[in-house]
Amino acid sequence: MDLRLSDEHRALRAAFHEFADDVLVPHAIRNDREERFPAEALDALRAAGYLGLTIPTEFGGSGADPLSYALLVEELGRGDANVRSIVSVHLGLVAGAIARHGTAEQHKQWLPRMAAGEVLGCFGLTEPDYGSDPAGLTARAERQPDGGYRMTGRKVFITNGSIAGVALVMARTGGPGARGISAFLVPTDAPGFSARPIHGKLGLRACDTAELVLDAVPVGPDALLGAEGEGLRIALRALDDGRMSIAASSVGIAQAALDAMVAYAGARAQFGKPIAGHQLVQEMIADTAVDVDAGRLLTWAVTDLAERGEPYTLAASKAKLFCTEAAIRAANNCVQVHGGYGYIDEYIAGKLLRDARVATLYEGTSQIQKLLIGRALTGVSAF
Repeated sequence: MDLRLSDEHRALRAAFHEFADDVLVPHAIRNDREERFPAEALDALRAAGYLGLTIPTEFGGSGADPLSYALLVEELGRGDANVRSIVSVHLGLVAGAIARHGTAEQHKQWLPRMAAGEVLGCFGLTEPDYGSDPAGLTARAERQPDGGYRMTGRKVFITNGSIAGVALVMARTGGPGARGISAFLVPTDAPGFSARPIHGKLGLRACDTAELVLDAVPVGPDALLGAEGEGLRIALRALDDGRMSIAASSVGIAQAALDAMVAYAGARAQFGKPIAGHQLVQEMIADTAVDVDAGRLLTWAVTDLAERGEPYTLAASKAKLFCTEAAIRAANNCVQVHGGYGYIDEYIAGKLLRDARVATLYEGTSQIQKLLIGRALTGVSAF
């Protein structure tokens, strides 16, 4: 076992780190305060080729391995989790699903443009009444005489919803339950498709989040991803990568909190010495440092399984559970170390706490992760 990064991975990590420091960090607080979408970061992601990092080279991507992807996502999470969300949904949830399950025609239609950043992807699973229970979703795709479908329904809390060119939408084509759900690649310029931005969020305030409305949207038979009835299986497989992404991003948030704590504690003096010299401040810093290292290793373990072609659903759930909760602990410690200054948006501490909070909710809450882990270990379903 060798936990050292290769020379190639170290070089990539350094490049990702520099990108985050140069492009994301200078604008993160202002974008958060103003709920301003980070357009300059999206342009920079396109220019750097990062929107095609994991897309196969035959379609214009870099074909990067899972560890390289996790290193990118961690650094984006450290710099600004709003920007990380663009990449992890576009690549981890949508492009990955197309590459795995798409036909040759679907590959040619979508992947080259996604690799170039000309088209972004969004993932339409969650509905107003169905989040943790996706098998109950109610969006429908009715088969038409010409072999196509007409789609009707609503999706909510959809990252990239207002800016995506293609939506991977799960809709019901059959009876109740998981086997009645199919997956579709829906062009967002299709008639009847609309996106309504969601504002006023606690965190990820600069992220593009939307409600999708499908009002009798017509799609051809070529829009079906995989076979009818495979939609939930396709979605859950994508969520394995999504949970790996959120774990990596949460490590980035925790690292940002640790960096901010150490810097502030070294500069701020109380009782005649820097607060870094006080034992209880050192305790918060030490706890956070351990969480960062543990979370990073859990995330890298997921990437190792993925690279080997072994199942990683359980490992992804463990990493997502630990890293998201650790990010909240780290950000909360960061606020505490900053004292009153941690409560105002001149400093990054409050933003980190708010951005970390949502990671325990989407792509499977912490409670759902515990149920999945428990079921995997005992063989007994809690659902």
